[in-house]
This record gives sequence, structure tokens and C-alpha cells, in this order.
Amino acid sequence: QLQLVESGGGLVQPGGSLKLACGGFGFRFDYYAVAWFRQAPGKEREGIANIMGSSEYTYYSDSVKGRFTISRDNAKNTVYLQMNNLRLEDTAIYYCAIDISNQGGLGPNEYDYWGQGTQVTVAS
Repeated sequence: QLQLVESGGGLVQPGGSLKLACGGFGFRFDYYAVAWFRQAPGKEREGIANIMGSSEYTYYSDSVKGRFTISRDNAKNTVYLQMNNLRLEDTAIYYCAIDISNQGGLGPNEYDYWGQGTQVTVAS
């Protein structure tokens, strides 16, 4: 059964860093586009970064460009999101998801399987 499991969330001060991980079970990440999304209370789910299957092509939303980095470790079948220079407005539940058609957009409706999410809280 296909499953995605996020980890690495927590509480961090503004300006700090966190690295999220998304483990894949029952499939291989390098076959599919993978994206990170986040959803803050009262807001819509926002796509922030993706990486294409079978390539290292990545794309970022303007809100995280230059601060966040998405990467994939095929040997561990894990996708990471390195988050630096965190801001108060980065507080949200972070989700990873895969697009089995490998189209690679940042719209939530394009993604087929989702993890359960991990909470990231940026606060002083």
C-alpha cells in the first residue's frame, strides 16, 4: 500500500532552521513528482516546492524561494525540505504529496497521495 510519512516538524525561533523529511512506502519517489504543501489555520493549502520524478528539476513558490530547498535521496526513498531563515508566517502544517502523472505543478488538485502532515511553529 502506498504511504507517505512526514517528520521533522517542531518549534523554532524566527531566523532558525528545520529539515522536514517525507518517507515513501510502497512506491519509488523518483518515478513521480513530489511536492511540499503547507496549510495555516484559516488559509488555503499552499504548494511551496516540488521536484520532478527522474530529474532534479525543482520549483519554488515566491513565498519560500531562496530560503527553502527540496531534495530527494533515492537510496533512502525520502524527500526533504530544508527550511532556513524561518519566519512567523511559515507556521503551518506541512504536507508532502506525489503526482503519479509527474506533471509537477503546485496545485493541490494535481496530487494524488498525501501524508498526514507535520506541524511547524515559528515563534519567539
